[in-house]
Amino acid sequence: MRTRFGTVLGKRMLSRILVRYISCILVVILVLFSRSLSAQAANIDSYVRRYLHITEQITLDLDGQGNTKEFSPQQLSDGKQLFATNCINCHVGGATLPDPEVSLSLTKLKQATPPRDNINGLVVFMRQPMTYDGSEETYWCRQVAPRVLSQQQVENLAAFVLTAAKKAPGWGTEVFSN
Repeated sequence: MRTRFGTVLGKRMLSRILVRYISCILVVILVLFSRSLSAQAANIDSYVRRYLHITEQITLDLDGQGNTKEFSPQQLSDGKQLFATNCINCHVGGATLPDPEVSLSLTKLKQATPPRDNINGLVVFMRQPMTYDGSEETYWCRQVAPRVLSQQQVENLAAFVLTAAKKAPGWGTEVFSN
């Protein structure tokens, strides 16, 4: 009886040790995974998270012909950083200081010739800025050469502008009030 009792007790102890061991491994995995998620979340710009409400990939109009492209929160954060570095001097909050009649609101982007309310339309404009009616080159907006920003960087910048135009409160407001 002692041997049988000892064997049963041994199996229970072994079972408890095994459960504790597996539990410890699971806790370690969860901690590592949560650190990875918080590190990713930390890379998302607070403006992108708070005002654009972007926490996962979004799909944007690529060319106005039904083709789309996905952008991650990190790509939009990169686009926002590029906007802050390259565009904010003239486009504070989506307004256009040199020409207040032509903001970066979605309505104005759609009405431009050619339309600039899709990724390719904005990229073409940034690569070769044209007047709002598309009749001639403009020097109000700086040309973004491929040696300055890569294709992906310019697309990220365009994705940020389009997303802000769709979601950011007050983006592209033409009339500022107190």
